[in-house]
Amino acid sequence: MTLIKSISGIRGTIGGKPSSNLTPLDVVRFSAAYGEYIKSQAKFEKCKVVIGRDARISGEMVQALVSNTLVGLGIDVVDLNMATTPTVEIMVPKLKAQGGIILTASHNPKQWNALKLLDSNGEFLNAKAGEKILAIAEEEKFNFAFVDDLGSIKQDKTSLDIHIKAILEHPLVEVKKIKGAQLKVVVDGVNSIGGIAIPELLRALDVEVIELYCTPNGNFPHNPEPLKEHLGDLSTKAIETSSDFGIVVDPDVDRLAFIDEKGEMFGEEYTLVACADYVLSKKKGNTVSNMSSTRALRDVTEKHKGKYFTSAVGEVNVVQQMKTCNAVIGGEGNGGIIDPHLHYGRDSLIGTAFFLSLISECKLSVSELKKTYPEYFMSKGKIELEQSMRVDDLLKKIKEEYKAQKPNTVDGLKIDFKDSWVHLRKSNTESIIRVYTEAPTQKLADELMNGFRDKLLSLNC
Repeated sequence: MTLIKSISGIRGTIGGKPSSNLTPLDVVRFSAAYGEYIKSQAKFEKCKVVIGRDARISGEMVQALVSNTLVGLGIDVVDLNMATTPTVEIMVPKLKAQGGIILTASHNPKQWNALKLLDSNGEFLNAKAGEKILAIAEEEKFNFAFVDDLGSIKQDKTSLDIHIKAILEHPLVEVKKIKGAQLKVVVDGVNSIGGIAIPELLRALDVEVIELYCTPNGNFPHNPEPLKEHLGDLSTKAIETSSDFGIVVDPDVDRLAFIDEKGEMFGEEYTLVACADYVLSKKKGNTVSNMSSTRALRDVTEKHKGKYFTSAVGEVNVVQQMKTCNAVIGGEGNGGIIDPHLHYGRDSLIGTAFFLSLISECKLSVSELKKTYPEYFMSKGKIELEQSMRVDDLLKKIKEEYKAQKPNTVDGLKIDFKDSWVHLRKSNTESIIRVYTEAPTQKLADELMNGFRDKLLSLNC
């Protein structure tokens, strides 16, 4: 059982002992800390916070705790009930709220839940804000409201409609072409809110939808991380139904991956590549992805005469770099698409709309489209952290060994070789060291990943 407190929020497994797991006491304490921070930042006497959740079994309980804690602080709550992460992000500024909380543990299994914290722009808090909230929680500097000053809870059932309307009105989304393409798509909603949101968007675009695991009951039918090894049922369904392609999202709908018409993985890394290719064909500019993402985005960006920039891993870091270089699209290689025209957050709905626009225009099958992009292969491994592991010392030893390659230390350690790279970093959300590699073939990528993983373990002996 686990509780992870970080500048990006609080994440843990439900039940067990307080301060060791995500218990009701921990939820209340960190909700109160966030509420106090929001009040300290606001220029208004009365604050408003937007709350939404994915379909996790613990979601209703956690939402009740969070909402009523904020009410107890004198903060008004707008309850979106089940809502995608990007939907909550869009609604915060639209409702002129001072913040937002998304109750989701993203790709983690059903025993996990988390509080993702937003600022008044509907963007994830920066490190400085996160540190302040952690300090408030640690010191329990809470000042709850007296009875006449309690907040209120207001239900809002319009948020998904607002989100979809914004996508249909997006200047780069080819609504007429998509409607005329007569596409059929299988959707794996992993029994969470994506099983509602993605089919509703597709039907608004006259796409025939085959639903797979689209009942939002929180009982994930497979590991909810949208990786190839978890998507056998989607592949089979795409072939059986002669669909044009398949879509899978994670439980809170900020990660997006595709299956082609042959049941083969398009590659979550190539979600951003394809969407960027489409956007850059309409609007020239720069792109951003994190350091663990494929080089294919660089190649596609340069093809369109733009400049490619990297950032540290984490949505808040990608967003900051996008603002700095005025990027027209960005994201992460885990299938996260960020379109600044809509909002600065990973959004599987706008990613789906861009991909549909691209397919409708190029008139290629999804498998044919994939062949038009530079071919790279990634291998993603991890090492479970043990108490004896001193990650910084381990990375320092490897940095010294590969100093001729001039390793990048902005986020962990990234070593670029001529035709490949390796990125070693401690996860922000799990007790692991991530070992990511990319190379011209899968065999070489796997060998590189396994070699560096074994090296880390041997150095720790």
